Amino acid sequence: MPLFEVSSVVVVFALVLLALVAFITDVVPSDVTAIGIIAALVVLEPWTGVDPRAGISGFANPAVVTIIAMYMLSAGVQETGIIRRLGVALAALVDGSEFRALVATVGTTGPIAGVVNNTPVVAVFIPMITDLAKRAGTSPSKLLLPLSYAAILGGTLTLVGTSTNLLASDFARQLIDGRDGIGMFEFTGLGLGMLLVGTAYLLTVGRWLTPARIPVDGDRVSEFDLSDHLAFVRVRSESPAVGRSIETFDADHPDIRILQLRRDGNAIAGPHADTPIEPDDVLVVHGSLQAVNRFREEADVSHLLRETVTEDTFESSPTDGTLARAIVPDNSRYAGKSIRETGLGEYHRTTVLAIRRGGELIRTGLGERTLQPGDLLLLRTTPASLRYFDDTGELVVTDERAFDGLGAIDHGNGASEPDERHQVSPKAPLAVGILVAVVGVAALDLLPIVIAALVGVVAMVLTGCLTTSDAYDAVAWNVVFLLAGVIPLGIALNESGGAALLADLLVALGGVLPLLGTLFVLYLAVGVLASIITPVATVVLTIPVAVDAAARLGANEFSFLLAAMFASATSFVTPIGYQTNLMVYGPGGYEFTDFVRVGGPLQLLLSVVGTVGIAAIWGL
Repeated sequence: MPLFEVSSVVVVFALVLLALVAFITDVVPSDVTAIGIIAALVVLEPWTGVDPRAGISGFANPAVVTIIAMYMLSAGVQETGIIRRLGVALAALVDGSEFRALVATVGTTGPIAGVVNNTPVVAVFIPMITDLAKRAGTSPSKLLLPLSYAAILGGTLTLVGTSTNLLASDFARQLIDGRDGIGMFEFTGLGLGMLLVGTAYLLTVGRWLTPARIPVDGDRVSEFDLSDHLAFVRVRSESPAVGRSIETFDADHPDIRILQLRRDGNAIAGPHADTPIEPDDVLVVHGSLQAVNRFREEADVSHLLRETVTEDTFESSPTDGTLARAIVPDNSRYAGKSIRETGLGEYHRTTVLAIRRGGELIRTGLGERTLQPGDLLLLRTTPASLRYFDDTGELVVTDERAFDGLGAIDHGNGASEPDERHQVSPKAPLAVGILVAVVGVAALDLLPIVIAALVGVVAMVLTGCLTTSDAYDAVAWNVVFLLAGVIPLGIALNESGGAALLADLLVALGGVLPLLGTLFVLYLAVGVLASIITPVATVVLTIPVAVDAAARLGANEFSFLLAAMFASATSFVTPIGYQTNLMVYGPGGYEFTDFVRVGGPLQLLLSVVGTVGIAAIWGL
């Protein structure tokens, strides 16, 4: 290899390594990393072979445009309320059985995720599945991990099931002679087989391996270990608090928060209330033990040591405030900001009491803590704010019962009449019809899928199923920028000869193992990589290598492409590899090792099923 080509490979591999480190450590958001990749590739054009036009080509890539459109189409269906209503219907089937709840969770999520983007499906289902677990008398941890895994498996059913499938289709068009992408249902048979095998695993071995981390119907104060961070104090007659409003007095003590004032059996939510404090009022305050002790001395209040603050303390006046858990989704504008910078307190009368981040529980210094995607927050908030978070998707509220104050009618027998959030819009048949039409038109090759999807979006807006603002808000733009950044990185790997060098390793392996063994090793390696970095980055980096290696081995190029595609789309071993895993990480109270214990055997099992299935259907 000439010296210049060697230096090109070294430069591109260095960029790939830097990108992988950034993705794994998340030192900067993934979309920012992607933009940096674009800039670096173009600046280093003599070595990377990526000119400005190629650098921004990802934004015009048909797969990326299709993914944007599919986010919007999924939102159009979701806005009709049909998915939420389905969750309410599931409750009637559970009838107190954990096994039936698990069957309902997995059996519903997988098929839906085959045609609707799985991330919003999981976001909608998390609070409903949590409520379902309560009805079944089981820990939500037993259902939330299967929920994520079923959504991932559902993405293997159709071309539009996940973004990695669409990217793989575009690579098939570019890299394999005579192929115009991948058909809508071309791999549905194998995807259905993997869904059935995965479902069987989750209902048997997976059910046994999945831990019950969250106590059944546990108190949220205990769940976040806040007993030492919440206290009752009584206001003495000589206290400087007397005559001051809750809000102004709270502002004078930045180390604590006055969450509630209790007087004559009534509760007034704080700290954003203008109610004057009177002698003998009881305040519920939040802060560290040291901060509460300082407040007790400075404010001349007595600590009621024999009374314990529980979640019932905050449910006495649900119209004024309530406790709720919420996830920071990947595309939230709160991600990357400190809690103080989010304005949750000023604009939404919401106080963050604790943060669960993986195995870490954060309860002090919250104002300066920077929120990260996947963080589970314990909030003291209001029904109006919950409505805002639910409508905008800035936070995913995981407590279905937190919305009870918004109009749900509890009949006292475990069943409740759905509130307006669970009502199905009259436009639901129209929205579903548009989505089915898009899939059908693309499947019949009447229009390219990118055009069919865009026409579907226009139809959703013109028929009133989706507003233009909701359409733009539905797109995970960080994912779009990530795609647009890693696509030119794949171009650089090809242009520099880096992909060919990696393919040499597979070719060398093919000299030792039979083709089926080589395909299995590829499948396994890609799956592990996808569990460490994002699946979309994995599919872009590995498919060119897989196709090149197959060509030099004299193997079926399409089979090797499918192996990389399926392996990228099914990452179960870590909570960071797939966004839905990250979304259930906090609400399920899982530890990192839970994903290894439950997802590891599943990934190995599906690697075998996928490899054998590809070889049997498409050949080697």
